[in-house]
Amino acid sequence: GKNKRLTKSKKGGKKKAQDPFLKKEWYKLIAPSIFATKECGKTIITKTQGTKIASDGLKGRVVELSLADLNNNEAMSYRKVKLCVEDVQGFNCLLNFHGMDMTRDKLCSLIKKKQSIIEANVDARTTDGYIVRMFCIAFTKKQDDQLKETCYAKSAKVRAIRAKMVNTMSTLAGKGDLKTLVKALVAGTTGEEIEREASSIFPIKDCYIRKVKVIKKPKFDVTALMEWHNDDGQDVGANVDPAVAEETVAGSGGRL
Repeated sequence: GKNKRLTKSKKGGKKKAQDPFLKKEWYKLIAPSIFATKECGKTIITKTQGTKIASDGLKGRVVELSLADLNNNEAMSYRKVKLCVEDVQGFNCLLNFHGMDMTRDKLCSLIKKKQSIIEANVDARTTDGYIVRMFCIAFTKKQDDQLKETCYAKSAKVRAIRAKMVNTMSTLAGKGDLKTLVKALVAGTTGEEIEREASSIFPIKDCYIRKVKVIKKPKFDVTALMEWHNDDGQDVGANVDPAVAEETVAGSGGRL
């Protein structure tokens, strides 16, 4: 019969399975300086090989973090912040704000029967050229001495409150750059501001900016990104201990 090539090894022999993690490397994620925690995590990528450059594969990655971790403040655990890798320097990935959301359980805990829900959204442009879409949510509440079980708002009042929401959100975004906006969103005082404004129309409660999306970004600019990462430019000095009221003794003629 045929001369079977027993001596020669098969050409497409099985390759030895190599652990894919040997070809990977870890990069640190560096959050903007407005958050308390700078180093907020790590991400993994295959090492640069030929034309496939690792840093290009990292750019544009979006990470979602809890604001409780970023600011070491457990009260804000219902806020989720999305940050996007904009630049890679050494083994550090510099992140920029990409969006904000609310956890599902927080949102579900607000929704109840026998009340109206008012939602509004608006696209606004910041002074540094970002276009953000903001979503707001609020609920009607009973008057202080109300006996009636329900507190539904008429559609005209809902429209009026929605107009106030849109107005407040547009002003908030339009009056400063993205950094100012993110600071305001992290502080979370906008909801209370809308509540105060709308109280003349109908009493509302639990007003939150529930979601923020960055729709459009300006052209990438390294210096603008570095402003996010350098500690706010101005020297704020060391943290001062809270003033302790001293026990004073009334001396002769001395005011206490």
